[in-house]
Amino acid sequence: MILAFTLVGIAGIGVLGFVGRRRPAADLSEWTVGGRRFGAVTMWFLQAGEVFTTFTFLGMAGLAFSGGVAAMYALPYVPIAYVVLFFLAKRLWTMGKERGYLTQGDFLEDRYGSRTLGTLSAVLGVVFVLPYLQLQITGLGLIVRLVTGDSASGTLSMVAGSVLVVAFVLWAGLRGVAATSYFKDGIMLVALVVLIIAVPTHFAGGVSGVFHKIEQLHPEKLIVHSGANDHVWFVTSMLVSAIGVGLMTLPHSWPALVSARDPKVLRRNYAWMPVYELSLLLPMVIGFAAILVVPKGSDPNGVLLSLSKDALPGWVTGIVVVAATATAMVPAAGILIGISSLVARNIVRVRSGRRQFWINHGTVVLASTLALVLGIFRPDLLANLLLLTYSGSVQLAPANLLGFLRRVPVGKGPVLAGLVAGELVVIWLTFVDKHLVGTVNVGLAGLGVNVVVLALAAVVAPRRTALVEAA
Repeated sequence: MILAFTLVGIAGIGVLGFVGRRRPAADLSEWTVGGRRFGAVTMWFLQAGEVFTTFTFLGMAGLAFSGGVAAMYALPYVPIAYVVLFFLAKRLWTMGKERGYLTQGDFLEDRYGSRTLGTLSAVLGVVFVLPYLQLQITGLGLIVRLVTGDSASGTLSMVAGSVLVVAFVLWAGLRGVAATSYFKDGIMLVALVVLIIAVPTHFAGGVSGVFHKIEQLHPEKLIVHSGANDHVWFVTSMLVSAIGVGLMTLPHSWPALVSARDPKVLRRNYAWMPVYELSLLLPMVIGFAAILVVPKGSDPNGVLLSLSKDALPGWVTGIVVVAATATAMVPAAGILIGISSLVARNIVRVRSGRRQFWINHGTVVLASTLALVLGIFRPDLLANLLLLTYSGSVQLAPANLLGFLRRVPVGKGPVLAGLVAGELVVIWLTFVDKHLVGTVNVGLAGLGVNVVVLALAAVVAPRRTALVEAA
């Protein structure tokens, strides 16, 4: 029954993606940003739901199960970032509209007058986000495997989901993502509300009962204690995440922002989104409930679905699985748009708009196929690169921040030097000397070096050309 629910859900998401556009998009701008005509409701679901991926739905419960209140680091950074974006939104949207930006690479190339910086930022964006795409596709298979116990069913779901995502993304572009986002957020909230009532009630008599029992049996889970997830890790991880989201360093966040009809739409949504993001608490509560009943050492990613199977009828668990499936497929579609646009606009450079469009579409097929094949046969191959998704992407924050200013105060040389230095530090601390900075988030350590190198280079080699100024 659950597998049938899942396959029907996958097919339904694909159909909704096709409904997003009656005819295929005719050019890259229309495909990537929907003609810059999205209103408040569409923008709400495109942006407010960006943080709700497979990792959020399953991973937040898993992080609470394994790390206790350390999982709460994810609560403050999104509202902080949205406060920053509330003030940046008009500036970003205006520049995007007037200068024709579709990608982060377009923005950096134009503001610093450097194709090298535009290309480098695009390459980094693809490298850092491709593992995130694989995570969504692998998560799709994991969801089905966990509830059916059949690895073949998980593989079938991965293949079916990937094919349908590619199909509706090629047909409808960002409009397809927008259409499926309505369904994703709606069913996800329904599933979370059902879970937050049923699971704590079934295992502990309610939410308050969960925390009373944890206080008695596992009080260490209610404090941020020494170890891998200590106070330093908590604060620095929150800062890195807030900086990354607030300064738009993740490439797939750009198409959604510049697709708005006007900056008022963005500012109105950013004013209310922090309230919506409080729903991140719901899967965390499920993770706390799992502490009481799931054996220590169990796979953290499976605790939400495991408790769902125990507390709910089969058909209701099927709805939860469809919601989890949606949190994999819809973000995967948005990531594909971000990756393919970077390749077509900033890496493979052709003059013909038609050829650029086909390169974009070819990249969608290639990226999704690569992520699917690796997800099936080598699911751990890109796992280490996933560690770089946020800590590596945040190294673009200084370049973005200076580019947002009306007059860019430094040239491309210092920005490139800082960016390269920061990335090298992150790679070293992630893969070579993991204990050099203790529990400090390596992204913040790299960002510190990035800023110092940028400042020193700007002093040693002051800009000789006129400062770049945007209209």
